[in-house]
Amino acid sequence: MAEHKMDEMEKVNEAISSSEKFLVNNQKTILYVLVAIVAVIAIVLGVKQFYFEPREVKAQEALFRPVLAFEQDSLDLALNGNAEYDGLIAVVDNYGSTKAGNLAAAYAGLAYYEKADYENAKIYLSKFSADEEILSPAITAAIGNALVNMDNAAEAVKYFEKAAKVADNDVFSPLYLMKAANVYEKLGDKAAALKIYETIKSDYPTSQQASTIDAYIERAK
Repeated sequence: MAEHKMDEMEKVNEAISSSEKFLVNNQKTILYVLVAIVAVIAIVLGVKQFYFEPREVKAQEALFRPVLAFEQDSLDLALNGNAEYDGLIAVVDNYGSTKAGNLAAAYAGLAYYEKADYENAKIYLSKFSADEEILSPAITAAIGNALVNMDNAAEAVKYFEKAAKVADNDVFSPLYLMKAANVYEKLGDKAAALKIYETIKSDYPTSQQASTIDAYIERAK
C-alpha cells in the first residue's frame, strides 16, 4: 500500500513538473505574440495626443531588435544593446511611458531572470503593468518565482495567489495556485496549502491539477 501511494505521488509530482515546464518553455512565445498584437493595436489606434503618437512608434521601433536578441537567447545583447541599437534597459528608460516601453520592462525582467539575476528581474518585472488575463498574471507569477529564488517565500506566495486570481481560467490559475500551495507547505502552513488544494478541486475541476489533487489534499491534512 505504501509503495502504491509513493508511485501515485511520483506521478503527481511529474504532472506538476510538466505543467511548470510548459509555462516556462512557452513564456517567451506568449510574450512575443502579445508584443506583436500590442504593436498592431498601437499602430492602428495610436495615441490621440500629437506628442505621444510619434513616441509610441519610435518606442516600438527601438524594441524590435532587442526582442529578436531575446528570442535568440542573446540576453546581454537584448539587455544592453550594442553600437547599432539600444537594449531593453535603454528602451525602458527612454520610453517607459509608452506601451512598447512597458513591454520592454517585461522582457528585461525575464532576461534578468534567465541570467539568475533575480533582484533585477523583480525590479523590471514590477515595472510592467497590464489589464488582461494571460500576460499580466504570467508576469506576476514570474515575480513570485524571482522572490522564491531570493529566499523570500512569504512574499512570493502573494504573487502566485494574485496571478491565479487575475488569470481565472482552468489552464493557468490551478498552476499558479499549486505554486502558492507548495510554498505554503515549505513554510509549514499546511492549513493554507489545504485550502488552496480544495479550491483547485472545487473551482477548477476540469484542470490537469484537479485530476491528482486528492493526493495533495490527503498530504496536507
